[in-house]
Amino acid sequence: MKIASIETFTNEFVCFVRVRTDAGAEGWGQVAPYYADITAHVVHRQVAPYALGEDVLNIDHLMDIIPEREHKFPGSYLRRAMGGLDTALWDLRGKLEDKSVCELLGGMPRQIRAYASSMKRDITPADEAVRLARLRDEFGFDAFKFRVGAECGRDVDEWPGRTEEIVPTVRAALGDDVALLVDANSGFSPERAIEVGQMLAANGVSHFEEPCPYWELEQTKKVTDALTIDVTGGEQDCDLTIWRRMIDMRAVDVIQPDVCYLGGMTRTLRVAKMAEQAGLPCTPHCANLSMVTLFTMHLLGAIPNAGKYLEFSIEGPDYYPWQEGLFVQSPFAIRDGKATIPDAPGWGVDVRADWLDKAEHRLSEIGPSAAIGAEPLARGVTSPDWPANK
Repeated sequence: MKIASIETFTNEFVCFVRVRTDAGAEGWGQVAPYYADITAHVVHRQVAPYALGEDVLNIDHLMDIIPEREHKFPGSYLRRAMGGLDTALWDLRGKLEDKSVCELLGGMPRQIRAYASSMKRDITPADEAVRLARLRDEFGFDAFKFRVGAECGRDVDEWPGRTEEIVPTVRAALGDDVALLVDANSGFSPERAIEVGQMLAANGVSHFEEPCPYWELEQTKKVTDALTIDVTGGEQDCDLTIWRRMIDMRAVDVIQPDVCYLGGMTRTLRVAKMAEQAGLPCTPHCANLSMVTLFTMHLLGAIPNAGKYLEFSIEGPDYYPWQEGLFVQSPFAIRDGKATIPDAPGWGVDVRADWLDKAEHRLSEIGPSAAIGAEPLARGVTSPDWPANK
């Protein structure tokens, strides 16, 4: 069974990808959010030409050949676009085999513990503590992540003293029975990160995410080596060579790949396997309620080195208006602090038709005269960006 067409349905923030086969079967995936409209162009220009006509089940092969064919473009946008194809093909395979992706990966759909993940820095410590306590009482969360420092802040806090105030404030509000995690978003130098990390440890915080500029692995390792609490990171990284180096040098205690940023489920499984072999847990990054959290749920239900929890964004339409109205039925219900991995075939979710109707649509397909398996330029791809017989 061959890939006959690849479609994108896009707005500025979200791009869903539909793959159809020459037999009429289809699967749905998603590229990474944010500037998704740019990534949609990459899907048609730099991914579709190498995927059309290929075996729908040979996902590993596609995830190898596309970056090789586009080796002059090793960065994030190509990987994000690859992730749209990859996740659509996993959904398609699940539907062909009548299994959830979790089951395809060797796992079993079940409930998994979630941590409530706050994205806000423009919130006072007192207001954040009240918000998190309300979520604990309403949904049963027993783990929470909030923000310290300033994003890429060069040791300058969001406002003076906020980091030192918010940590004990949240701990006092939530009590000692919940797990606390913090995210610095590359905000600190190693020296300041170690100082903050010691304060975190004194307040029972167990997870210190991206303390230093994420691209400076040696800086992060200094913090990891100096602290007793878990230092975590990796969400931004999309290069498997960097992942291998990060894991080999033990730059972090817990790896946090993002399925969409990294380039799909196949590549994320490779990173999770590297970490498993090194004895490191995997707690993926998934900071919004688009398909990325769904992908992560299926992954955590299957890998042997799954971390303690699923990241679960608590931000609603005031912060992420674009994540509203995506799915026919939301897969993201939280009960007693746990999410449930869907057991329907594929990802177990349907995109709403009214959302698709409003989206910008592009199509790449095998032209009527194109030979399956021919070189990319002879495949007769048709789309606004890849004219037939170019």
